[in-house]
Amino acid sequence: MNPQPIKLYSADAIRNLDNIAINEFKIPGYELMKRAGKATFNHFQNTYPLAGSILICCGAGNNAGDGYVIAKLAQKAGLKVKVISLIDTEKLVGDAKLAWKDWHSLGHQLVTFSVELLNNTDVVIDALIGTGLRREVEGEWAEVIEAINESNKPVISVDVPSGLCADTGSIAGHAIHATSTVTFIALKKGLFTHYGVDCCGDLLFDNLSVPSGVYNRQPGQATLLDWQYLKKQLTQRKSSMHKHQLGHVFVLGGDKGMPGAIRLAAEAALRAGAGLVTVVSHKEHSSVLLAGRPELMISPSEDGHLPADFLLNASVVLIGPGLTNSNWSQNLLASALECSAPKIVDAGALRLLSKEDGPRGDWVLTPHAGEAASLLDGSTGVSAINAAAVQESRFTSIEMLHALYGGHIVLKGAGSLIQSPDQLIQLCPYGNPGMASAGMGDVLSGVVASLVGQGYNLALATSLAVCIHSMAGDMAAADGETGLLASDLLVFIRQLMNSHG
Repeated sequence: MNPQPIKLYSADAIRNLDNIAINEFKIPGYELMKRAGKATFNHFQNTYPLAGSILICCGAGNNAGDGYVIAKLAQKAGLKVKVISLIDTEKLVGDAKLAWKDWHSLGHQLVTFSVELLNNTDVVIDALIGTGLRREVEGEWAEVIEAINESNKPVISVDVPSGLCADTGSIAGHAIHATSTVTFIALKKGLFTHYGVDCCGDLLFDNLSVPSGVYNRQPGQATLLDWQYLKKQLTQRKSSMHKHQLGHVFVLGGDKGMPGAIRLAAEAALRAGAGLVTVVSHKEHSSVLLAGRPELMISPSEDGHLPADFLLNASVVLIGPGLTNSNWSQNLLASALECSAPKIVDAGALRLLSKEDGPRGDWVLTPHAGEAASLLDGSTGVSAINAAAVQESRFTSIEMLHALYGGHIVLKGAGSLIQSPDQLIQLCPYGNPGMASAGMGDVLSGVVASLVGQGYNLALATSLAVCIHSMAGDMAAADGETGLLASDLLVFIRQLMNSHG
């Protein structure tokens, strides 16, 4: 296997890479197929050295061809091998047909799929559907996939878990939930977001020894955030520094009875290194905020209107945690948007934004799928768009958000996405399901604001913050994901902010 690269590609782009390797670099397609089968079989042997039997499930296309290559290798290794096909093998063409013939010519025969067959195998190889998925999985294909999932047998998926869209991470009705996936040539976008993070299991990559020149001919569509690179962008403080050089973050929010979100965001800004943090909220929240974190400064607002000069000293304004649709919240948002400082817009403020507020270049918007749907609703000629629709097409959704609102967009969720001007979409490979709890987004927005206040440009601050927030979540989940609280991240955010170079 090879180290994981950072570029992500669409299925069409990867097919183009294949074609370039075959037609311009003169690597026979069947040779690439044999390398893919060998890489998968090597993973099988390394992971399950005591396995004596293997069931290989083949469909159509080159994914099936990979399966037949694996079958031949497994039988040469002396394993008990059973192979099923969900199509008439006469319909196979090209390299997949060659792979079938090579296996079949050794005297091997296909078997009929059954639950008993599944129960009597040690490991399942999923070579049913690859990147060529074009429609919903149904009928016998769906039945086999569900039977495999229900068997609890270890499953290795070849290139892509069958039924998973390689571009979006959505499921076409039914999909394999693999124990591990060995993917080839280049990383597929959909493996890292939405349901891709559920279906892939452990993800391994093999470039099949494709020359680097092939990749120079086809640009990627997105990139993975890389902490090893990003942490080198963190600047170490000079000994002479004082708090006024490290940013004054104004955190605006917390409608009546909702001090928790604003407190989390404000403390996250402090823990990420802000020199000063002022919270604007209701007067009744002051004692709650100060009792828990006396380092905060509190400036109550009775009606949400702020004096024209109130935000003049702000290095950055964070608006949104704990806002509602009340007049107070709307007034506070209007004051924030009139400020000339960079703005981080989150939570309740996102649902109050209108299309007329954008596009602008001086803000970072941090919606989850539901908030993204609210921002997009009515903008695409569709009468209504919901969170599920955003999730089914996360890459397209963030591109639409950026076109409408400009600036820098973070679409939160499994495999959070970042879109900044003139950059490829970035995808965060860190984080865990324990972070699906109240307040996590407030902590993220506080970290973004802190970094902007300290002088990092909006693009770098956003990338750093998303990475630090997700990695802090992973560190906090070392003792278990269930019961993880947003405030548990704060100590690890501080640790990560001190990981210079």
